[in-house]
Amino acid sequence: MDSRIKEVLADRVLELGPKPAADGPYRNFKLTRDSDGLAWLLFDRAGASANTLSAEVIEELDLVLAALEAERPAGVVVRSAKNSGFIAGADVNEFRGATDSRLVETAISRAHAVIDRLEALKIPTVAVIHGFCLGGGLEVALACQSRIAIEGARFGFPEVMLGLHPGLGGTARFTQLVNPIQAMRLMLTGKIVDARAARSLGLVDAVTEERHVRNAVRDAVFGRLKRARPGILNTVLKFAPLRGLLGSRMRNEAEKAAPRQHYPAPYALIELWEKHGGDRHAMLAAEKTSFAGLMVTPTAQNLIRLFFLREQMKKLAGSDANVRHVHVIGAGAMGGDIAAWCAHQDLRVTLSDMKPEPIAGAVKRASDLFGKIIRKRTDIRDALDRLVPDLDGEGVRNADLIIEAVPEKLELKQKVYAGLEPRMKPDAILATNTSSIPLQDLRATVQRPERLVGLHFFNPVSRLQLVEVVSHDGSDPLVLKRALAFVGAIDRLPLPVKSSPGFVVNRALTPYMLEAMLMLDENIDKLTIDTAAENFGMPMGPIELADQVGLDICLAVGDMLRSKFGDLLPPAPAWLRDKVARGELGRKTGKGFYTWKDGKAEKKPTSTEAAQPRPELIDRLVLPMSNVCVACLREGIVEDSDLVDGAMIFGTGYAPFRGGPLNYARGRGPENVVSALRGLEQKFGGRFAPDAGWDSFK
Repeated sequence: MDSRIKEVLADRVLELGPKPAADGPYRNFKLTRDSDGLAWLLFDRAGASANTLSAEVIEELDLVLAALEAERPAGVVVRSAKNSGFIAGADVNEFRGATDSRLVETAISRAHAVIDRLEALKIPTVAVIHGFCLGGGLEVALACQSRIAIEGARFGFPEVMLGLHPGLGGTARFTQLVNPIQAMRLMLTGKIVDARAARSLGLVDAVTEERHVRNAVRDAVFGRLKRARPGILNTVLKFAPLRGLLGSRMRNEAEKAAPRQHYPAPYALIELWEKHGGDRHAMLAAEKTSFAGLMVTPTAQNLIRLFFLREQMKKLAGSDANVRHVHVIGAGAMGGDIAAWCAHQDLRVTLSDMKPEPIAGAVKRASDLFGKIIRKRTDIRDALDRLVPDLDGEGVRNADLIIEAVPEKLELKQKVYAGLEPRMKPDAILATNTSSIPLQDLRATVQRPERLVGLHFFNPVSRLQLVEVVSHDGSDPLVLKRALAFVGAIDRLPLPVKSSPGFVVNRALTPYMLEAMLMLDENIDKLTIDTAAENFGMPMGPIELADQVGLDICLAVGDMLRSKFGDLLPPAPAWLRDKVARGELGRKTGKGFYTWKDGKAEKKPTSTEAAQPRPELIDRLVLPMSNVCVACLREGIVEDSDLVDGAMIFGTGYAPFRGGPLNYARGRGPENVVSALRGLEQKFGGRFAPDAGWDSFK
C-alpha cells in the first residue's frame, strides 16, 4: 500500500492503546495497560454517540481513579473512544428544573472532589484530545498534567450560553495556566478555538497527528515534552488591585453584549476572578457556590430550555434530503444569501436572475461572507466554485431543489413558475421563499402543486437559524420530509408550519413594528421606543428592525396581513407610504427612520424624553407577539408551543433569556397577560383584544 495512503488511514483510526477486554468492570470506561507500563483510560459513555459528564459517569470515574491509585502505572493516558470527540461537556439534562442552589452545590462539590482527585494523582497524566473538548470536558483535561491535541481539535467553555460559567474547577485552573485576560475572554464569550490557537495560548502542550500519538504520549509521560508554563502576567495578576482594574473593563465590555439585569453569569465570573484570582483554593471553593447560584436563575433555566429546543428542532429535520444541486431564482438580498449559504454547506448551487448585476452583487457578498466564516483560503475558493452564476437559468434542468426568491408579487411568481416547471426534473422540489403570500394562493398557479413547498429563510441567512417549512392542503408528505431534511442538511433549524398569512414569525413580528409606527404618531421618540424593546431583551428595537428589514417590505407585509386580519393589526400610517415612495427604505438605501453608515444606524437623541420607556410602552410592543403566538397555536398553524418559542428566538432573536413569547406569558401568568391586554384594548383599541386561545393556554 502506498505510504501516503497508510498515513491518511492511520489518521482516521484513533490510537487507543491495547485492545480492552469486552467484559471490563466499568460501564462508561475502559482501562488497559501497555508494554511501557502506561494505563490507557478510555472514556466511552454507554449508549451515547458523544461523551458527556453525568453524575453517574463522575461517580464511576471516582472508582477508576481509586484503581489507578492502587495500581500505580508509569503514567495515565486519558482519551475518548468516541470518534465524535473528547468530551462535549456536562450532561445538560441534569441541569433542567433545578430550583434549590444548596442541592446543586452539594452535587457539584462531589464532582469537584473527583476532578481534584484526578489532578492529585502521583503519576504523570496526559489527556489526548481529538474533536470537541468543551465545558466540563475541558475541565477534565485541565486536571491532567499534560495535554496533547490532535489536529482539528476544538476547545472552549460555552457555559455562558447556558447562563452559567465553568463549574468543575475550570475558572481557577484555566486562569492560572494561561494568560488570565485571554482565559477570561474565552470564558466570557464562549468562543471556540482550534488546536493551534490552544497551543499558542498554552492550553495544550503539543499538537500532533493521530499516527504520532504513541510517541507523543511517551514524551509527555517520561518528561521529554516541554510543558506550557504560566507567564509573568499570571504572577502579576495575583495582585488584587490590578484584577479590580481589569475587572471593571471586563464589565464594561460585557454590558455591551449582555446586560447584567438579564445575563448574570458573565458578571459572576468576573467577580469570582476579581475576588479570588490570587488564591486557587478560595477560587475553587467560591466557584461551586457561584455556579450553584446561577443554575437556579430564570435566565439559566430558560437558556437550558433553549438548548433542548434547538435539539428538538434538529430532530424534526430527519435525514435523506437527496438534494445535491440547488437552483436559486432571484439574486437579491435573500436569494443571493440563500445561494451563498447552500454553497458554504457543500452543495452545488446555480443562481439566476433577470440581469447580471444582481448575480455579481450576490457573488461579491458571498465572497465577503466566506472570508469571515471560512478559515482556509482553499476552502473559500472551493465554496465560491460551488456557487455558479447562471443568467440563463439552465441549472433548473439538473437541480434537485429550486428555490424561488423573487419579489413578493403574485403575478411575478406565476410567470416564473410557468417558465421553469416544464424544465424541472420529475422528482425536483419547487420551493418559494415567500414571507407573506399564503401557499394556497400560489398552488393554483403551478402544474404539480404537490411538489410546491415554502422555505422561508430569515435575514441575515448566515446568522438566523430558522427556516419555516410551509405546507398546504395538497402537499406531498414525502416532499415535506425532504424539505425538512434539506433544512437540517444546511445546518438550519426547520419549523413545520401550515400555510397561513405571514405564517408564524412575520405574523407575530409585524404588530411589533407597526405598533412602534403608531407610537411615533404619538410623538414618542424613536430611541425611547427602541430602548423599551432592548430593555425587555430584544436584540434591536422595532424602529431599527423595520429599517433593517426594509420599510417597503414592512409595508407590503403589513398591508397583506391587515387585509386578512383587519383591525387586529394597526394600520400603516400614511407618512410611512410617503417615506417608501421617496425611496427611504432603511438600511439598504442608507436612510429610513435612521441614517445608516457602514451598516450601522446613527442614533442621536432627539428629545430629553429619549431612553426613558414606561412599562406600558413595553407591553404595547411585546404582548401582541404573545397574543399572535397563542392564536397560531389555536389555529393549528404550529402544533407545539415549544416550537413557537423556538421559532421566535431562532428567527427573530426574541429575548433568549425569557424563553420565547409563550414561555414569557407562562412565567408572567396567562391571567396577568390577558388582563394587561384588556387594559390596552380599552385604552388603545381592538388590536389588543386577547385571543380566544388564552382560555385553553397552559
